[in-house]
Amino acid sequence: MGMNELRSPHGLQDWHMTAEDLFWRLAADLRATDARIVEGTIMNGRCLRVGKEFLALVDYKGSGLVVKLPHARVAELVRSGVGRPFAPAGRVFREWLAVPKPDRRRWLALLREAIAFVG
Repeated sequence: MGMNELRSPHGLQDWHMTAEDLFWRLAADLRATDARIVEGTIMNGRCLRVGKEFLALVDYKGSGLVVKLPHARVAELVRSGVGRPFAPAGRVFREWLAVPKPDRRRWLALLREAIAFVG
């Protein structure tokens, strides 16, 4: 698979990548351009942070991308079907959105939005 295939604007090529593979590829791209983005840990797993603020994690119990956004934005994205509430152990985290299906364009846009929010 060449880089052009991975970077296709349609998001259709991501079906064969695992959520974790896509997340960490996007994380590497973002970290290369923004030194504030660092790896950390949350709920006994790897995550991304902007400084001390949590930014995103991947595939917590099959959740796909889990990203921190303003509560109103999360509600809007849930209503529109983009993602679903993130509710580990049944407790909904109001500022966290889960997007199960790997989609490079959508995930990158949401990660950039989250960086602006938490940064």
